Amino acid sequence: MSFVPPERFNIADYFLDARLREGRGDREAIVTDGERLTYREVAGLANSYGALLRDAGVQPEQRVLIALPDGPAYAGALFGTLKIGAVVVMLNPNLSREEIEYFLAYTRAAALFTDAAHAPAFEEADRSLRAHGPGYLTATLLVDESDFESRFVDSGDELEMFPTHRDDAAIWLFSGGTTGEPKAVVQTHASYANSTECYAKGVIGYGENDRTLAVPKLYFGYATGSNLLFPFAAGGTAILFPEKCTAEVLFDRIERYRPTILVNVPTMINRMVSHPEAKERDLSSLRLCTSAGEALPPELHRRWAGTFGVELLDGLGTAEMWHIFLSNRPGDVRPGTLGKVVPGFDVRVCDEDGRELPHGETGWLRVRGNSLAIGYWQQAAKTREAFRGEWYVSGDMVKRDEDGYFTYCGRGDDMLKVSGKWLAPGEVENRLLEHPAVREAVVVGVTDEDGLTKPCACVVRADPSSADEAGVAGDDAIGAAADDAALEEELQAFVRAGLAAYKYPRRIFFLDDFPRTHLGKVDRAAVRRVFEPI
Repeated sequence: MSFVPPERFNIADYFLDARLREGRGDREAIVTDGERLTYREVAGLANSYGALLRDAGVQPEQRVLIALPDGPAYAGALFGTLKIGAVVVMLNPNLSREEIEYFLAYTRAAALFTDAAHAPAFEEADRSLRAHGPGYLTATLLVDESDFESRFVDSGDELEMFPTHRDDAAIWLFSGGTTGEPKAVVQTHASYANSTECYAKGVIGYGENDRTLAVPKLYFGYATGSNLLFPFAAGGTAILFPEKCTAEVLFDRIERYRPTILVNVPTMINRMVSHPEAKERDLSSLRLCTSAGEALPPELHRRWAGTFGVELLDGLGTAEMWHIFLSNRPGDVRPGTLGKVVPGFDVRVCDEDGRELPHGETGWLRVRGNSLAIGYWQQAAKTREAFRGEWYVSGDMVKRDEDGYFTYCGRGDDMLKVSGKWLAPGEVENRLLEHPAVREAVVVGVTDEDGLTKPCACVVRADPSSADEAGVAGDDAIGAAADDAALEEELQAFVRAGLAAYKYPRRIFFLDDFPRTHLGKVDRAAVRRVFEPI
């Protein structure tokens, strides 16, 4: 079922211009709080943004940074960059100056799309780099959503599609960042089309009547696909908003815009089911919700089903294969699993030497298919380690049952060897989530004074008022510390009552929230540092 496009192939045509040729130019493509754009208008926006890059001297194969809030300009900048044969590099617009300096130097981008609110940090980072060495940005193109229509859509210019090869770089994605600096995964035009055909159309069944809404922002590859490229491939509608996502924001937009597909992540699933008004909110427009980006605990899946009754499809994808290759299916959901292999991909569970393991045994995930990346930018050794012929060897550990359903066990570097036995942190995290006092939990391995690895946990309380405890003083502070100690003992006993004794967390710290990476994932390395020294 893999999709092999023609040799000359550009995904700006596949995802956008082809809709005009199909007669869908007047269909609604993007909806925001203030605008509704057709496919024809988005194509005009892309042509104008591409012309801006061309006039600024940007050449095919050069990198173009997109650091914009979600909105029509994001789509225009992305497709305009691709249309002239340049390469898209997507960044979180809210990065710190130090993080921006890293990405500017690492990507050597020729141009940047950003807006007035975020431009100062990028300009300061660029000046800092130039003060100590070479700078690379030749153009910073400011985008103002409030007047994009008059400035760009009506330009009337047609922009010729650059004849990219299907194996040319199209969009860089970033992998890592929890234990080191993010590394760029160089993905091709063919990869994006292949995952769209195999997963979006073949498994989820995106159609022209689908309206998508996403929790993660477009700079995250999961959302780039599920909330922009996939609906565009089917002639559907993407609902975009720039604000930080909260449960309230999400509920309001679901009720206002009536999406059919919600693109979600476990952290927000937790916040939605924990919201005091959850059962009163109207999610009836949704035909399904997807979850990816982090492991989905079975307890969260159970709460979601009991609260909303909307089918929740957990899945697994990587930047190295671009998108989802393991997924539950509409009408075929097994909670606690990642579902089955997406047709067009081959997934195996192997030992350290690459030998396939029997069903039920935990091992390293290997996957092959036509969405395999070219490799990591400026990371030859890591490329050789991860990309072995037609296979990508993941750092994820999984197991497969006799029915073909995969279960996620954890990242290999997060798995713990405790008392000579393997421990998956997710198992303990799920048990902690079953306790009514716990809203979120992260379990990490910490080396004790004897050099042995022990599981420890960080917990966010279910009661929001407890977040104020860190700021109390005097006798109140003593009381808060006593409350923490009592809850720690209670949670430890709760885990021991439900799991083998060696799995209980030896220490539990209470946090207001977890540290997160530039992609919004829990930064486990930073969580681990909470316990140093133990």
